[in-house]
Amino acid sequence: MLPALATGLAAGAGIFALWRRRRADEGPQHGAAFSDDETDPENFAQTRSAGPAAMRDPARRRWDRVDQASDESFPASDPPAY
Repeated sequence: MLPALATGLAAGAGIFALWRRRRADEGPQHGAAFSDDETDPENFAQTRSAGPAAMRDPARRRWDRVDQASDESFPASDPPAY
């Protein structure tokens, strides 16, 4: 039983090491909402600028002034009064 347990632990450690190496090769990791130019790994707050240019995925439609004001006010509790 002990040799099987040791073999299982060794295999698990090897798989974990390969997974970590592969993840390190992927490049910088950042939140889904951030565009590539918007994040800094040392940014403690992890906030992004307002507007569709700062988002990772393109906007599905053209933003109007309400969309822009809502994004600028986030995470405030009061949305714009448009």
